[in-house]
Amino acid sequence: MDINPQQNSESATDYERAKSLKAFDDAKAGVKGLVDAGISTIPPFFVMPPEDLSSSQRPGDLGFPRFKVPTIDLKHTHGDFLWRKQIVEEIRCACETWGFFQVVNHGIPQDIMDQMLEGVRRFNEQSNEAKMEIYSRDKMKKVRFNSNFDLYKAKAANWRDTLLCAMAPNPPQPEEYPAACRDIMKQYSEHVEKLGEILYQLISQALELDPNHLEDMGCAKGHVFFCHYYPACPEPDRTLGHAKHTDPSFLTILLQDHIGGLQVLHQNRWVDVPPVRGALVINIGDLLQLISNDKFKSIEHRVLAKSAGPRISAACFFTTHFQESDKLYGPIKELLKDDNPPLYKETYVKDYIDSFHSAGLGGISALAQLRL
Repeated sequence: MDINPQQNSESATDYERAKSLKAFDDAKAGVKGLVDAGISTIPPFFVMPPEDLSSSQRPGDLGFPRFKVPTIDLKHTHGDFLWRKQIVEEIRCACETWGFFQVVNHGIPQDIMDQMLEGVRRFNEQSNEAKMEIYSRDKMKKVRFNSNFDLYKAKAANWRDTLLCAMAPNPPQPEEYPAACRDIMKQYSEHVEKLGEILYQLISQALELDPNHLEDMGCAKGHVFFCHYYPACPEPDRTLGHAKHTDPSFLTILLQDHIGGLQVLHQNRWVDVPPVRGALVINIGDLLQLISNDKFKSIEHRVLAKSAGPRISAACFFTTHFQESDKLYGPIKELLKDDNPPLYKETYVKDYIDSFHSAGLGGISALAQLRL
């Protein structure tokens, strides 16, 4: 029997990779554990393919720094009709062309945002033993810590650790949240829920619907925090903090610290979203693209690895996948016309999340799988 040496070599490489992944996962210390151990080079399973690290989706393109994600001032949201109309128009334009925008004067106090980031830092910088208690890959656990939800599926691991906490509408018992950030999470959750309601009203109007339309559909009923910790990386040019992806949510509200690294794919070029103190980043999720029938876009984005750090962020996903529901979501009937037929099949939110998890980052888009 002939033995193909290349095939044999690939099998050995796959075996070593699987062994390394399992050892990393079993340690339950995350990326921070590697940094604390004093590594000077990243493990091979973190090394990204060159095309994923490129600064552009176009070969030889150096990018266009003139592009800038829109910033929208919500100060006059409750002002007179003309002010609100202007804000709605700015949101419509941002959702159609970028899928991303930053908001200022959004009503969440700066000290609450600062404390939220500090709480995420405290959690990640406590002893490994404390974090191990909630380390899990069970996607239905309402409070869990791990590194890379798709660790065993992705072509390369991302340089980050994540604390997930389901906050509404059916949160776990208070003692299930980590003591390091329990109180501030509850406070921040209350503020971000109110902001979400305002944004949904504005986005509904931007779709030329009644202001309460998206809220009445249940889009604001649940939210989950994904708190990311990106340690300083010894080889930031060889990996990513978060590979390119879209969010499997209706809407995402992101709080990021001063380190930077977030990029949005716009006109085939990666555009920086520089941190602005006091601002929050808003982006359209896959489910909102689906129900808006592609009017508003869920855009790919990524986070660069950095030699400085840690970078800390808290993403609030408006999603209802932790709740039992028989509600199907498809393109909103009021938006459909003869020249704008439905582009997607209907789906349950939980089924959509399951599909997203099965694909992993860089897999076939769960949204694309629903396209008619």
